[in-house]
Amino acid sequence: MIDVVLTDDHPVVRAGLRAVIESEPDMHVVEEFGTAEELLAHVRRGGRADVLLLDLQFGPGRLGGADATRQIVQAGGPPVLVLTTYGSDADILTAVEAGATGYLLKDAPTDELTSAIRAAAGGAVTLGPAVQARLLDRMRRPGISLTLRELEILRMVALGRSNDAIARELVVSRATVKSHLAHAYDKLGVQSRTEAVAVARERGLLPS
Repeated sequence: MIDVVLTDDHPVVRAGLRAVIESEPDMHVVEEFGTAEELLAHVRRGGRADVLLLDLQFGPGRLGGADATRQIVQAGGPPVLVLTTYGSDADILTAVEAGATGYLLKDAPTDELTSAIRAAAGGAVTLGPAVQARLLDRMRRPGISLTLRELEILRMVALGRSNDAIARELVVSRATVKSHLAHAYDKLGVQSRTEAVAVARERGLLPS
């Protein structure tokens, strides 16, 4: 039996996921949480879990799914399967770089979800077809590819963070943030933060 832990800030989503998972003969939900902080606490105290099903965004001021994944992986925790509505290059790459075992969009068919849970429990990497398509498209467009750090900083700019705030959160200097932004501007062919975010969204590098 595969022990699954759900983490999503929407109770209705958790209820739907629980119904799907509990309908399978070889898996069940042992815990569910509304924040990534609660999930981390569960993992750190050795709570039961074979697979962690985790969303990416939990609202302002809350720990994000990618950061939680990184901490879980560093702690040697169970495999993390990201299930989210966010399918931009930045979101996918950040989660994969953090160590997520799989990445699916919430509109994935139920059989795709249950297959991914089984794969994750077995240690296999699973990327949904839509996610694979995005990554392949990115590989075919190397001229506009941004580095993971450039994407991360642009995502934070899109959230309204200042250079100083970004530097504090990433534990880097303000000059480093400005340097990454300058490189991103060059690649996108823009001159300002607003333009950079707009073009990145148009090209699917950031969520719209």
